[in-house]
Amino acid sequence: MSLHVAVLMGGWSSEREVSLTSGNGVADALESLGHRVTRIDMDRHVAARLAEAAPDVVFNALHGCPGEDGTVQGMLDLMGLKYTHSGLATSVIAIDKQLTKNELVPHGIRMPTGLMVASESLHSADPLPRPYVLKPVNEGSSVGVAIVTAEGNYGQPIGRDVVGPWQEFDNLLAEPFIKGRELTVAVLGDRALAVTELKPKSGFYDYDSKYTDGLTVHICPAQIPPEIASSAMAMALKAHHVLGCKGTSRSDFRWDDELGEAGLFLLEVNTQPGMTPLSLVPEQARHIGLSYADLVQRIVEEAL
Repeated sequence: MSLHVAVLMGGWSSEREVSLTSGNGVADALESLGHRVTRIDMDRHVAARLAEAAPDVVFNALHGCPGEDGTVQGMLDLMGLKYTHSGLATSVIAIDKQLTKNELVPHGIRMPTGLMVASESLHSADPLPRPYVLKPVNEGSSVGVAIVTAEGNYGQPIGRDVVGPWQEFDNLLAEPFIKGRELTVAVLGDRALAVTELKPKSGFYDYDSKYTDGLTVHICPAQIPPEIASSAMAMALKAHHVLGCKGTSRSDFRWDDELGEAGLFLLEVNTQPGMTPLSLVPEQARHIGLSYADLVQRIVEEAL
């Protein structure tokens, strides 16, 4: 059945360029399947443009705020439009790393302990023993993440003259740094697809490593013990269901391989995973035999 799909992309978040790449890839795939596509670069007039287009379904290819935090989901609900990926309540919780912990940890999902700190307080004392991680509570794609180590050049305490991501945010989440390996699991509907290990060629898996070709090696499926793979996939699927995710989600993990299964920690759940050529969900879909176009079609079908 041919559909009219509005692909919502771009916007004004820090992940705008990634969203445009995702959205145009999705739109191309939909057109290859015979669907009619209206491409919409998110702006302040988006509601009027959607009302004029009157699509059968909206493919939400936005990343970050306001496309991933419940704002766009609420607008689409009010307009009576069907849309892909998670709904309003799920989006509000999952975009906030602390709210996500509050929701998942009582269900037995292992996550790092952490605390919210005022950015200004970092210049007085460290909130945790080093090494620790500082991250914005509601940004994706590792935007604004810093690892503070005893050997680093931030100073002890962090100097006011030091340039760092904390300067852009009034409050940050501080978590213990978990050494070991970076793993990620995509979920599509009721199925965890695979485990991918991410090996940045330098530093950690930050924004540039995620979206610059050649900076990170993806190993899919990850070469890890079967029980660790099974545990990661089970945790990702459980998180998907507990949060009420729809369509696809992607859960990111750190695994301290010296501790076995007790060293596996879920870091966050992404309700709007990337759909770029370097993105992990399409890669894992290919691993189980789904082409990019098949994946897009499945996401649209679940939205309907």
